[in-house]
Amino acid sequence: MSEILNKLSAQGVAIWLDDISRERLRTGNLQRLIQEKNVVGVTSNPTIFAGALSKGDAYDAQLHDLAVRGVDVGEAVRAITTYDIRWAADVLRPVFEATGGVDGRVSLEVDPRLARESDKTIAEARALWWLVDRPNLFIKIPATLEGLPAITQAISEGISVNVTLIFSLERYRQVMDAWIAGLEAAQAKGFDLATIESVASFFVSRVDTEIDKRLDRLGRPELKGKAGIANARLAYAAFEDVMNSERWQRLRAAGARPQRPLWASTGVKNPEYSDTMYVDQLVAPGTVNTMPEKTLDAVADHGRIDGDTVRPYYEDSWNTMAALKEAGVDYDDVVRVLEDEGVEKFEASWNELLESVSKNLVP
Repeated sequence: MSEILNKLSAQGVAIWLDDISRERLRTGNLQRLIQEKNVVGVTSNPTIFAGALSKGDAYDAQLHDLAVRGVDVGEAVRAITTYDIRWAADVLRPVFEATGGVDGRVSLEVDPRLARESDKTIAEARALWWLVDRPNLFIKIPATLEGLPAITQAISEGISVNVTLIFSLERYRQVMDAWIAGLEAAQAKGFDLATIESVASFFVSRVDTEIDKRLDRLGRPELKGKAGIANARLAYAAFEDVMNSERWQRLRAAGARPQRPLWASTGVKNPEYSDTMYVDQLVAPGTVNTMPEKTLDAVADHGRIDGDTVRPYYEDSWNTMAALKEAGVDYDDVVRVLEDEGVEKFEASWNELLESVSKNLVP
């Protein structure tokens, strides 16, 4: 076990792996990461599945059987992805039991082509929840405007949700409002609120990637590499505001559990930056950090975990955002671009996944 990862876990940060593949499951790699590197959850997305399917022969037997049965490509993709998710959920079930259902979770995303359609997203969430049929599942729903009512509806039906693709502070507050509205509706229906979990995936490195490009054009390189962390820290401040609200306290008294902030996109994309910065500088209690394995290994080797690196820096973070605005960075435009690009990238990966499966559906 890594002493550094132990320290991170002790600070209240749940370590999740941002990856899944049939190969990782059948070789026991995921089990080893649970035992040796404090991994207590798994996230997936269309890009991860497209990559997994493009490597090796782990999916060949299932693809052959699906082809023999004459299954169409859409249903084949569902069969392949849900198979992996069920397997990972079973591997993580002991963690789920040991943490009282808080961790040991595996996330599966709705078809990203539905990101702008509320009713279809809700229908897909219900279908995936039924198909995987594991209590430690999270259904990932994107935080588009159209995704907000889907979040509320899914939560109201007892479906645990990982809200993904959050970039802006305003949208994050809307996400928390949608989550609380869902819990209130679930309570009215008689659900046990303690069985409904949720996380809110706030993306980090992509914010720096977009803003750094703009700072280069504006001739303000001294501000590069600061926006992503400042934005995430202020998201945690917003989370604390909601946790202190009377509305949440009523739900908490009824057994509800917090929607934890999850730091996503924590792999560093600029080689000039520390490869552990989006972990070291976002340590706060009651959070999740989902990491690519490369980042997980880097943190285990040389991460610097020095206590809470979020709450003491709220004022600095506001100052950073003010400096970016003064430099000419349009925050509202940045987060709009990032959301649109995020949806488009996941759609492209989904189409790549469909194409790959279609080519390999050979009896």
